Amino acid sequence: MLNWKDHYWNILPNRDKALMIAKKQLPEFVYDAVNLEGIPFTLPEIQTLLDGISVGGHKLSDQQIAINQRDAWKELFYAIEKNEFEVSIDFVCGLHKIAAKEEALKWGVFRDGSVYISGTDYEPPSHLELVTHFESMLQGFDQFEDIYDLAIHVFLQMSRHQFFFDVNKRMGRFMMNGILLNAGFPAINLLSKYQLEFNSKMLRFYESGDEKEMNQFMRDCMPEKILRIMKE
Repeated sequence: MLNWKDHYWNILPNRDKALMIAKKQLPEFVYDAVNLEGIPFTLPEIQTLLDGISVGGHKLSDQQIAINQRDAWKELFYAIEKNEFEVSIDFVCGLHKIAAKEEALKWGVFRDGSVYISGTDYEPPSHLELVTHFESMLQGFDQFEDIYDLAIHVFLQMSRHQFFFDVNKRMGRFMMNGILLNAGFPAINLLSKYQLEFNSKMLRFYESGDEKEMNQFMRDCMPEKILRIMKE
C-alpha cells in the first residue's frame, strides 16, 4: 500500500512521522474508544492504566477493555514497523484475539452464529457467508484511488458485516488506521464527544449501506494540527 495517495488534504506519505504522532495519541485513542463503549474513564485514569497502574472506582472488566485497547494498538504499531501488517483474515483474527480478550463471546475467530444490532432492522449476514464477504471486500480495493476512502470503507464494511460476536466497530477502526499508518498517513481518532452523532449516522449506514455520510464524518474527525504537522 506504499503507492496510495490522499487526494483530499494532499498529505504526502511519511510513515515515521505518522507513527510518531499516533504513538503520542495512544492515551487519547484508548480514552475515546472506551468512552464510546459507555465506560467513563477520564483521560488521566487512562494514562495511569497505560503506565501499568490500576485505578480505583472501576470494574476490573472495564479496566481489561482499556488494557486490551492499549495492547492491540501496540501490536498494530509493531506489525507496521516490522512490515507485517496486512488486511487478511489471519491478521484481523490475531488482532481481535488481543482487542476482545475476555470481552467478546469468542475472541480471535469469526463468529459462528448470528448477532443483533440494536436500534436497526438491518441484519448482518449469516456466519456461513463471512469469509466470502471478507474476500469480496479485499477484491474491491482496486476501485479506490484515495487512501482515506479505502480505509474508511474497510472500517464501515467490517462494522456492517459484524465478522465477530463483539468489538466489531473497534476492530474496523483498528484496521482502518492500520491501513493509513502502514501507507504513511495519519490515523483517524473518533472522539467520544461525537458519540450521539456517530451512533445516529452509523444506524443510517447500517440500513442503507451508503458510505458517503460516514466517510465525511470520519474525515471531519481529523484535527487541523495533525494535518499541519504532516505537511511540515
